[in-house]
Amino acid sequence: MSKVRGVEIRHLESSKGGMVEFFTAQASTETILVQVPPNTVDNLFVHKTHTDQLLVVKGQLVIVTLINKQYEYIPLSEDHPIVLIIPPGVLHGAINLSSKPCVLVNAALRHKPPLERDYVTRERPFPYDLEAARLALKQLETINQIEDFDAMLTYVI
Repeated sequence: MSKVRGVEIRHLESSKGGMVEFFTAQASTETILVQVPPNTVDNLFVHKTHTDQLLVVKGQLVIVTLINKQYEYIPLSEDHPIVLIIPPGVLHGAINLSSKPCVLVNAALRHKPPLERDYVTRERPFPYDLEAARLALKQLETINQIEDFDAMLTYVI
């Protein structure tokens, strides 16, 4: 498990039953299925009332966080089952550079009733570095062992 500036990366525990691998579900108060269209560069969101727990189940994307006036690019992929936990108050957005949609599950933890402004996008104060997003995905594609994945995530975050 990695944790930097309130954003946390958690590896899912799994067990095998025959040829099937079972991954531990995340506790949540609301489960949301999200589809990010191909070639999407989204603006930022900030939620005040819940924690996002994001798991990519199909495709890949980069989650961008804005912390201390600096973007951080966190790659997520169906090939590496991890949960990205984003607490309330952290600005974040999504980039899908693929020609295919990305599907993810958000096992949201509600802390208070939702506010309408939790779902209103905010303009980026400065442009994303799309080359940094591509590089994060490229690094993810080269990962073969979980130890290397941990090292890469520490570097990216």
